[in-house]
Amino acid sequence: MDSSTTLRRLRTAPDDRPPPATLPQFAHVSRYWDTHYQCFAARLLPGEYYVSTTHEVIATVLGSCVSACIRDVRIGVGGMNHFMLPLDSSQGTSAWGAAVSAATRYGNVAMERLINDILKLGGRRENLELKLVGGGRVLAAMSTDIGARNIDFVRQYVKDEGFNVVAEDLGDIHPRKVVYFPDSGKIRVKRLAAVDPSLADRERNYLHELDSKPIAGEVELF
Repeated sequence: MDSSTTLRRLRTAPDDRPPPATLPQFAHVSRYWDTHYQCFAARLLPGEYYVSTTHEVIATVLGSCVSACIRDVRIGVGGMNHFMLPLDSSQGTSAWGAAVSAATRYGNVAMERLINDILKLGGRRENLELKLVGGGRVLAAMSTDIGARNIDFVRQYVKDEGFNVVAEDLGDIHPRKVVYFPDSGKIRVKRLAAVDPSLADRERNYLHELDSKPIAGEVELF
């Protein structure tokens, strides 16, 4: 998608000012003017992540998926990811448990790409704060609790890496709407009363895509 297509998807600010510049790797992410917060926002879909260096918000809706909201508290650069681990199709259950399993590597990629981009922009590991959201049991028809599996992964990941988790809202049965302000670290989470069928369908489709596509290459964490 070229930049002109990206710009046509934006709802412009009332004074017609352009959106803040974004890094080239995020040109595909949908961005719009948020009338409530009076700033531009990036909307994440499953499998996406976004890093911001300016005053804008990042928003997503989570069911079984998990988002890590990460920022460098010193320079105010941060971002969010939105990920789900695939199932182990040979078992029909979680592949979580083996450190280098196919399942965990999808989560590793989601975390490490987000962290690496923040570090490349001047962040430092010791200055990172993390907030974790999501992992609701919203795909009730499945025998595996996908949300709990995603929670187990992300908690183990941050423990192994020694990151500073300052807040979390994980588990339960509710989908969540999440709005994150990377420059300040503020996060707003709204628990939704019922599962939107389109959300459940989107997550099922995403899970199927993860189970059927090849494993991505390794990503090294700085």
